[in-house]
Amino acid sequence: MNKEISSLTVLEPETTQPTNDEPTAYPSREIRRRSFLKGLGVAGAALSASAYLGTKAVAEERSGSLTKGDAAILRFLAAAEIIESDLWLQYQELGGTQDDEVSKLASKLIPGYPAQPTGGNPVYMQDLLPLDGDMSQYIHDNTEDELTHEVFINAYLKSKGADTVNLDRFRTLPSSKAIGANQFGRLTNLTQLTVDTSWWTRYRSRSKNPDFGDTLAPAIPSLAVGQHTAIPRTDADTSDANFIQAVANTAGFHFGFIEQGGTSLYPELAQRVTNVEVLRIVLSIGGTEICHFQTWHDKAGNAPQLNNVIDPVTGVSVTFPDLNSPPFGGEDFQTNLIMPEPTVFLSRQFPRCSVIRPTATKGAAMGAVKALTGDGLFIGQSAEFFAFLQDLAEDADEAQRDR
Repeated sequence: MNKEISSLTVLEPETTQPTNDEPTAYPSREIRRRSFLKGLGVAGAALSASAYLGTKAVAEERSGSLTKGDAAILRFLAAAEIIESDLWLQYQELGGTQDDEVSKLASKLIPGYPAQPTGGNPVYMQDLLPLDGDMSQYIHDNTEDELTHEVFINAYLKSKGADTVNLDRFRTLPSSKAIGANQFGRLTNLTQLTVDTSWWTRYRSRSKNPDFGDTLAPAIPSLAVGQHTAIPRTDADTSDANFIQAVANTAGFHFGFIEQGGTSLYPELAQRVTNVEVLRIVLSIGGTEICHFQTWHDKAGNAPQLNNVIDPVTGVSVTFPDLNSPPFGGEDFQTNLIMPEPTVFLSRQFPRCSVIRPTATKGAAMGAVKALTGDGLFIGQSAEFFAFLQDLAEDADEAQRDR
């Protein structure tokens, strides 16, 4: 969900973007969908909305007693939480604490999901331990949180007479075949990731903020090149000690990438909410995303150093450097610093401030979809899935706060 977008500034008109109350000219939904799908390389991008969805467009769905914009924002967040739950369940099965708390909850939400824990993957779990001795418990708790988020938001939408979100028809991607993985259809792909680790440097910079269009270097450049697996694909992936440690390290940095996205997405969309109760929901759930991100920010810095580890299947190389050494290192980059360093906010003429970044609201939902797509999470998904997700994002981004 990391994206580089311009910010609404107070004192610098050359970087100002439209406020929530300014009208914006939008091209037709079908034109936007075609453009989006072509940009992703999805086949059949010129088909109509009805050919993709087989139902009425999201914009025509019920909002009940909520404003159309508030319902759209909550629906997009529900979809985001369902996607997060799907990827976290895969991490939980292989690396989380193996009680039945999460599996029972998931079985009540997802048709056919097994209610019993898998027992995990012993080798993968062992190689997560260098990041933190409590990694399995943190994975377990993060997974449970996301499941409760999705069920709460959908329940709230239903209580207000608004349409809810269900992605079950898109659970078509294959599971890992390694010990510990349920053989169950997935929404997300954790085996072909291109991980943006610039969140590590972004939260340590005292002079840059993506809200101003600033870009920052990735902490692990090799993760941004090629496609990497963050879970063992088969038991063969656990036979090489260096490679399975690289897989666990990849997961550690991917955890941070995913949760920094939610950390920004909730305050971005909160600025478009009208109803105070909906605002309370968005702020309250968004706060837990911040808790998740800070946890994973802390753990990623403990990833063991590895040099030029080659994936035996794809041939892709990955290196995990010492992040306490050049080109990083120094006071702002020591690995035990996990709180946001003060940086520019709203205007470069204001004093620096420790903040969540980015939080500019324009294009927030679509930016999240593009970032998750660029991460490789949806490799193998259908054009229908992309079109449906784009519709949800467009509706959320078009929401305007009613005064």
